[in-house]
Amino acid sequence: MKNREQILETLTKILVEEFEIDEGDISLNASLYDELDLDSIDAVDLVIKLQQITGKKIHPETFKAVRTVDDVVSAIEALVTAE
Repeated sequence: MKNREQILETLTKILVEEFEIDEGDISLNASLYDELDLDSIDAVDLVIKLQQITGKKIHPETFKAVRTVDDVVSAIEALVTAE
């Protein structure tokens, strides 16, 4: 997972498989909480999944500001390129 497209692809797969979100609802501008109906527990589960995939520790502060799918992609991109 190196570029934004791959990160979005992986994130979409997780949202569809783990959270049963309709792939058609997932876009960069989609709000995780309002449009995709994630709650705080889902957000924690998502962070854990992303940590497993990236092999990186994701700090909770990083995800506090995350509101949209694009925010998640940007946060993961920053994480994986910070090597």
